[in-house]
Amino acid sequence: MRLLIIKTSSLGDVIHNLPAVSDMVVHAPGAEIDWVVEDSFAEIPRLHPAVRRVIPVALRRWRRQLFSPATWREVSRFRRELKAETYDKVIDTQGLVKSAWLAWMARGPSCGQDRATAREPLAASFYDQCFHVPRGRHAVERNRHLAARVLGYPLPQTPPDYGIRAPDLPPTLTLPREGGGNLLDHPYVIGLHATSRASKRWPAAHWVALGQELESRGIALLLPWGSTEEERHAREIAQSLKHATVLPRLGLRELAALMGAAQAVVGVDTGLVHLAVALGRPTVAIYTDSSPALTGVLAARSGSACNLGDVGRVPEPSAVKQALTGLGLLSL
Repeated sequence: MRLLIIKTSSLGDVIHNLPAVSDMVVHAPGAEIDWVVEDSFAEIPRLHPAVRRVIPVALRRWRRQLFSPATWREVSRFRRELKAETYDKVIDTQGLVKSAWLAWMARGPSCGQDRATAREPLAASFYDQCFHVPRGRHAVERNRHLAARVLGYPLPQTPPDYGIRAPDLPPTLTLPREGGGNLLDHPYVIGLHATSRASKRWPAAHWVALGQELESRGIALLLPWGSTEEERHAREIAQSLKHATVLPRLGLRELAALMGAAQAVVGVDTGLVHLAVALGRPTVAIYTDSSPALTGVLAARSGSACNLGDVGRVPEPSAVKQALTGLGLLSL
């Protein structure tokens, strides 16, 4: 059986789709699975051993450069790659008009959510087969539900299996440690402080308080970033700590490798915090201006991750410390 998955973005949504792929290979052994995804997130499906081929798309960038000849050359290459195979099922788990259009272009019967449950009801008009996927459930569960309905197996009752593991740390990635050696050879926690809007941030003073608690226990705080503004925010936190380290700019694969070797990950509402959970790391997810009810972190193993906060309810550093204690990292 040849299957094509359409889940292009965002990072958290792409990660939420991984358990559906794991389910597919259990219930359809030997299935060949391809995946259409935004090029900036292509490293995520590549981590799953059941994904045969990743087909990058660049809809976000193409929209910004619509009149560029280079854009249309890229679009033509993408169409050729998309149509190079004929699939038994093309499954759009995103439920948007743009993703449904991609499913419609592919060779094979397109499948997605019906008009009552798709995120954009018009998307259902593009599918050959529509399925009802109840709202009000976690995104991971909805993806698994749709895959089960399309392929005709029972709705999964097992914990989600993200199916990925962290790649090895690149030998070229070293962080000099005060007093000599490589910081990555010692215990560290990754602090995911950056997010899509300022209202989702955890206050810098709270990060400093957490960093001080970790330093008192010989654990370093590592701060990644992806933009100039995020780097500025990381340095604002680090300047008030003795041993916090602002990382160099890293790609998704390098960050995944760092997470795999971390004692724990603490992060705000961002796709990277879901990556930490998918990799099986002890994770504390912090919410300040969004609710974790439907898109919070969902771990494969009970007790390995937790969600704190909600809209207008900012967790205190003491709550994060308590959560890390519950995950087995700190002692009270």
